[in-house]
Amino acid sequence: MLDMNEPQWYVIQTQFGYESIAKTNLLQMIEINGLQDLIFEVIMPEEEEIVERNGKRKLVKRKKFPNYLFVKMIYTKHVWYMIKQTRGVKDFCADANGRPVPMQPEEVKRIQLEKVTVEELDIKVGDSVNIIAGPLQGFIGEVKEIKADQEKIKVSVSMFGRETSIELEFNQVEKI
Repeated sequence: MLDMNEPQWYVIQTQFGYESIAKTNLLQMIEINGLQDLIFEVIMPEEEEIVERNGKRKLVKRKKFPNYLFVKMIYTKHVWYMIKQTRGVKDFCADANGRPVPMQPEEVKRIQLEKVTVEELDIKVGDSVNIIAGPLQGFIGEVKEIKADQEKIKVSVSMFGRETSIELEFNQVEKI
C-alpha cells in the first residue's frame, strides 16, 4: 500500500489540444493558491522529431502523450478539487469510484518522468546495461563513458556483428 503523505505521480486528462494551456493554468493555480508544498511537478512529456517538408528538414517537438499531463503531488480532496476546476483539465485517471490512482514506480520509470543520478543508477565504466527506452530498447550494451554533468552515458552495443556507440540518458538504461 502506498503512503498517501508521500508525493505520487498522477495522470490528468486534458481537453483535446489544451495540454499546454492546462499546464500553464495549473502552474498559475499552484502559485496563486500556495500549493507548492502539495503539488511538486507538472510535466507534459515531449520528444524531438525530424520532419521533412518540401525537401527541408525541420526539428519538431511532439507530445509523447497527447491529451495527458503528469502531476507529482500529495493527494488531498482540496488539491483534487483545485486541479479539476482548472481550465483545460478534464479529469484524473481514476478507479471505478472516481478516486485518482497513483502511477506505479515501474510506470514512472518506463515513461521517464523522473531524472536518474549516477548514484541511483550505480554503474561504472565496463558494466553491462539493458537499454529500456529509445530506438535500441531491449539491447544490452557495455558502458564506455559516463558524463555525469550532462546526465548522459555512452554505451557500446553489438548490432549485426558490429560495435555501435550510442549516447543515452541515465533514465534510458538499467544495470544488469
